[in-house]
Amino acid sequence: MAVQDACARAPFAADAKAGRGRLHPEPPSPGRSDFRRDCDRVIHSTAFRRLAHKTQVFVYHEGDHFRTRLTHTLEVTQVARSIARQLGLDEDLAEACALAHDLGHPPFGHAGERALDRCLAAHGGFDHNAQTLAVVTRLERRYPAFDGLNLTWETLEGLVKHNGPLVGPRVRRKSGEALCDAASALPLVIRDYDAVHNLDLATFPSLEAQVGAIADDIAYDAHDMDDGLRAGLFTLDALSEVEFVAHIVGDICAEHKKIDPARLVHELVRRIITVMIVDVVAETRARVAVVAPTSVADVRAAESPLVAFSAPMAAADKAIKAFLWTHMYRHPRVMQVMTAAEGVLADLFGRYVAEPDLLPAEWRHDLPDGPGARARRIADFIAGMTDRYAIAEHRRLFDSTPHLR
Repeated sequence: MAVQDACARAPFAADAKAGRGRLHPEPPSPGRSDFRRDCDRVIHSTAFRRLAHKTQVFVYHEGDHFRTRLTHTLEVTQVARSIARQLGLDEDLAEACALAHDLGHPPFGHAGERALDRCLAAHGGFDHNAQTLAVVTRLERRYPAFDGLNLTWETLEGLVKHNGPLVGPRVRRKSGEALCDAASALPLVIRDYDAVHNLDLATFPSLEAQVGAIADDIAYDAHDMDDGLRAGLFTLDALSEVEFVAHIVGDICAEHKKIDPARLVHELVRRIITVMIVDVVAETRARVAVVAPTSVADVRAAESPLVAFSAPMAAADKAIKAFLWTHMYRHPRVMQVMTAAEGVLADLFGRYVAEPDLLPAEWRHDLPDGPGARARRIADFIAGMTDRYAIAEHRRLFDSTPHLR
């Protein structure tokens, strides 16, 4: 029996025609829905282009075949559309959330985020999800009538709630953690924007946004394995310590007894993505059947996320991430480069704070006087850098720059 690839539009899918609109009202596009228009605005943004030269795990010049933030984003988008299509959701909204989800990442991946978080420790810290909101609402300056991209409420909601509700009883908490209203602890960017454009921070986002978030996990799991194997950080035998992976490798080898190693890895990645997508679709349908939402409002009011892995797949996802944490993200070779990269951003931040005249003219213009506001303005500039621009700036301002390889 052929696999059904699409469903009729679900009653709980987001509807662009019935959406909450944009902060700055605009006339509708004659040929595109509001969510499709969001996708196009993200794709044409400066921040999106910069993702081509921002680290996923490996710095840009380590090899042409490793993922960058851009290729990762495109892979997340493909997975999100595939899941959304099978669930009868709005594919354009799922795509918009996926395309924009990493726009706030600084250079050098999570190492850059750690560095900026330390630099801003006295001023609220740095969070890449909050920075994504800053990019799409303030830092992109393309349109004559407003700053940012003026995305729809639904897309902004999906970006801010990438990991679920931010305040109230539905927030995911660690075991034993007390329930509290954490609104005052949220990043200032989110608090400030929510004050003028209420994003309902205590509710879950649409199913399309939830799909975008889990597609991020699927892409990370599959493609970081691929990059780690390609880089020689671990072997396929070591990776097969993860039972889920071992089963798939065994199935491939049983079906293709003389398969060469490169094709085996590609087939492994392909099957992991497929199996995870099938699992998410089945688990989501089961959860929807229990909750029986009849509108996107019912989705937001649910007590738990409706898009999720099944319990066995969640365990497999956890095992994969644990393996990658130990064998890839904490690998001495990666850590050496990322520690040096953190130093590059810390150096840049310190020099710009001490000598703001070194900033480009457009960033010096109307530079705030207060130390907190000035520090955040400098962090905005650094966060927007590509890896290679950060390295070039460091070479311009310092006598010695680490060799990040």
